[in-house]
Amino acid sequence: MNYDAFTAPLQQLGDCAFCPRNCHANRLISPSGVCRSDASFSIASICIHRGEEPVISGKNGICNIFFTNCNLQCIYCQNYQISDIRVTHAAQKMDISVVISQVTQILDQGVNKVGFVSPSHFIPQVQVIIAIVESLGYKPVWVYNSNGYDKPETLRLLEGVIDVYLPDFKYMDALLAYEYSGARDYPGFAMKSIREMMRQKGAMLFLDDEDTAESGIIIRHLVLPGQVENSLQVMRFLAEEISPRIHISLMAQYYPTTRVQNHRQLGRSVTEKEYQLVVEEMERLGLYYGWIQEFESNRYYRPDFDQSHPFE
Repeated sequence: MNYDAFTAPLQQLGDCAFCPRNCHANRLISPSGVCRSDASFSIASICIHRGEEPVISGKNGICNIFFTNCNLQCIYCQNYQISDIRVTHAAQKMDISVVISQVTQILDQGVNKVGFVSPSHFIPQVQVIIAIVESLGYKPVWVYNSNGYDKPETLRLLEGVIDVYLPDFKYMDALLAYEYSGARDYPGFAMKSIREMMRQKGAMLFLDDEDTAESGIIIRHLVLPGQVENSLQVMRFLAEEISPRIHISLMAQYYPTTRVQNHRQLGRSVTEKEYQLVVEEMERLGLYYGWIQEFESNRYYRPDFDQSHPFE
């Protein structure tokens, strides 16, 4: 099948300002901008993932599409094999026909959710994939799984299309955001973007008959070693400025990759005391909706994108 009629959104990449970097790069010509990405479908993996929150994975898992060249570039990233712009990802550029084939093959196995992972700088590609898959008669739940470094005006392009927003909220501390992710403006954009997601979806998470999410928001937060105060500030903002009914996924899975194993703070895992302080603050604030990851999760949640099934 020829999908050329669906690719018009890609032309928007001739002046790319989809994410807060606002590069205005012409990605139609060559890989450019902060993310060093072009107009291709630069995808590292399309696979069934069963390690997400229970309402996302369900019993069959979710079909996750992992984009490359993240727009944030956190120095501690667990997915650095595919996110680091210093790594060549030419071999990971997929033809759209291959993308659609892999996605629909997974949907045909009984999976009813498709997640876009790190999609903030690939919005036109997301639009193309959704349009083609739905034209073929599939109606999965579409999940937007971002690092939280999004623009509200970009998210408005996805209103009525994305069913579940699954953003990170990494930092309330601008200096920390700059030191670890090169994005001093991260807190401001994350706050505005979450407010936009709330405008679209509200605080409630709606479940289907199998208790899996079909509409709403889940906000993830990864507790970092030595940065408890940052986590407490994130929880306070969510409770006081968003809603105590928002669903939160608190994560303890941080572990030091080889890139930061000698870092003065990031070179160790989170302690149980650090994690418990954040849990206690959530309870104090009345944030009772969501999930608290097992403290030992950092021992086994270690994807390897050199494998065909990174999470197995």
